[in-house]
Amino acid sequence: MSKYLPFALFAAFFFAALVAFMQSRPTPKNARIYRTVKPCSPYYLKQRLGGLSIRSKTDPSFKLEPDNAELFHTLEALEKKWAKKAMKRHGDTLIVYDVNGTICAEITLQNDDERAFVNNYYGVTP
Repeated sequence: MSKYLPFALFAAFFFAALVAFMQSRPTPKNARIYRTVKPCSPYYLKQRLGGLSIRSKTDPSFKLEPDNAELFHTLEALEKKWAKKAMKRHGDTLIVYDVNGTICAEITLQNDDERAFVNNYYGVTP
């Protein structure tokens, strides 16, 4: 029994690490849409000595330092909250507004994958 213990511990730690890795992965993004919307978003990631932090372009005092397992999920929740106010969808056209209320980007959604991404990731429906 004791000769199998190291293998069982290795398997248990490997399984726990695999589960933690799978849960901390970011949501898959549509490259064309996300690349166009990202400059308009008020949130960005900043590298620091202990990992990454979430900062705001509009509020210099805003700084979140979630642990690495929750970093991308926290950023996604902030972007979704921002998108409720800053994005409007009219048919297949997505309009992104900046902080001042002027149009920052206007994107024509080309296929069902892009429509589903805007609906699922940002929560913006027509």
